[in-house]
Amino acid sequence: MKLLDHPLLSSRYFYPWPNRFADPFFVEGAGFRLGCRYLKVADELPTIIHFHGNGESVVDYLGDFEQRIAGLGANLLLAEYRGYGMSSGEPALAAMLDDVALVVTASGVPQERIIFFGRSLGSLYAVHGAALYPGSAGLIIESGLADPLERILVRVEPRQLGASLAELQSAVEHSLNQRKKIASFRGRVLVMHACNDDLVAASHAERLHAWASDPKELLIFERGDHNTILPANEEAYFAAVGNFIRRIVLLP
Repeated sequence: MKLLDHPLLSSRYFYPWPNRFADPFFVEGAGFRLGCRYLKVADELPTIIHFHGNGESVVDYLGDFEQRIAGLGANLLLAEYRGYGMSSGEPALAAMLDDVALVVTASGVPQERIIFFGRSLGSLYAVHGAALYPGSAGLIIESGLADPLERILVRVEPRQLGASLAELQSAVEHSLNQRKKIASFRGRVLVMHACNDDLVAASHAERLHAWASDPKELLIFERGDHNTILPANEEAYFAAVGNFIRRIVLLP
């Protein structure tokens, strides 16, 4: 078992609960399946693959969010985590990195038409996707993490995992090196954050933006916090996402 998949860490990092919704898009794994949702508008449009936060699930993005993204000219694949919603299995921080490729393969979308989108914890999986598929079109990070170790240490002490701080640092460096991963990506990048984020400081957004290659944009909202960034800035939020999509579509 990988250190980052320790049951204690998983129990304190993830909040899975079952729910059901119409027309799930199931992605098969080894002994589990992911209950995702895939709203396909047209094959020629870019497809956003969205990874939500640890206290959310796919069902939170059905309806309005789906329709807003479709109206901006993109398909939307809402990726689900193990154990959440209509998925089976148990969530695990490092093991679920492997699920990114499962979702991409199941989508059938060539990487040059994929936009990875990660919110909060989901930024770990979106950035991982961008590193796995450096030829993908874009990467959007909302309220994302630059320093996963900082957030892990909020939840557990290394000794509780049977490890030293150095061992935990090494595990994070190996699996969750956000700086290395985002620096390897060559597509367009948009980083969004609330300046008053009460869980993940805006300095995380500044670091992610600094590490990314051009073309890139940093948008720090004056209103809202970690969990209200979208409703507090709805029109500006979707305007930024729409501009991002249009720039990708217009690329030669």
